[in-house]
Amino acid sequence: MPPAAIEARDLEKTFKGGVRALTGVSFAVEPGTVFGMLGPNGAGKTTAVRILTTILRPDGGSAEVLGHDVVKEPGVVRALIGLAGQYAAVDENLTGRENLRMIGQLTQLRRVDASRRADELLAQFELTEAAGRSVKTYSGGMRRRLDLAAALVDRPPVLFLDEPTTGLDPYGRVAMWATIEALVGDGTTVLLTTQYLEEADRLADQLVVIDHGKVIAEGTSSELKAQLGKSVLDLEMGSDEIAEKAMVVLGNQLGRPATRQASVVEIPLDEGPRDVIEALRLLDDAGLAPTGLTVREPSLDDVFLALTGHGTTEP
Repeated sequence: MPPAAIEARDLEKTFKGGVRALTGVSFAVEPGTVFGMLGPNGAGKTTAVRILTTILRPDGGSAEVLGHDVVKEPGVVRALIGLAGQYAAVDENLTGRENLRMIGQLTQLRRVDASRRADELLAQFELTEAAGRSVKTYSGGMRRRLDLAAALVDRPPVLFLDEPTTGLDPYGRVAMWATIEALVGDGTTVLLTTQYLEEADRLADQLVVIDHGKVIAEGTSSELKAQLGKSVLDLEMGSDEIAEKAMVVLGNQLGRPATRQASVVEIPLDEGPRDVIEALRLLDDAGLAPTGLTVREPSLDDVFLALTGHGTTEP
């Protein structure tokens, strides 16, 4: 097996006031893959990325990018990586083309090469028509594409994307996914943080689920889903109050995690129809009648709820 492109070992970080952002986070990323860090806002994902990209120093543990220590060799690491964060890092008073040319020259490209590279990226990200406009006139989706283009000026072998599709509409999100897939197809290693379960499911070869600064699960999307069983039973209970009662009854009696989304109770199934019949019998005995039911395949949302007891949008 080739050495990891990115490796974190027992990373710890505490901020003023005693806020522990990371408490022993470890993972390894294989070259040429997409590695997903899944978790809600405040889970510690961005802190981990800032340490791996040399912006923050860890309080404990260590990390390497392509074999180079992020604390001991920050200059080397910065030359090997690209970073696109949650908020566009480009200068909105410059044009799209001026931004990319400036970044090219800052990364030691000759002026002619920086200009050529800027035009290549503008075409790749469908920004050629807007290249001469100031970035302040760009839509949110255009800014995100320009920010990603800026991270790719120097063709980095390792790319960090911190919630790259936040704020994009569905079309923009799908377009960004296609761009990321193309980059990985060309050999780039991508570490992606996200709170969008569909995004992690589609893009990530490997995942870690992070909550309150800790890795609480890891594996492929399929492996994480398999923890919940072959399928999931959704029971519509008519109201949030009734659903809460049904969740308690089923969780206690079935011996497996029952979760609730508003008025719908969700239960992982191991034995298919037998479990459905048992769940309905228990609800009937408790005088709780569902108004509808659905059996479906488990999702990463089910995994996260089962692991943490809350969704990825928890503040």
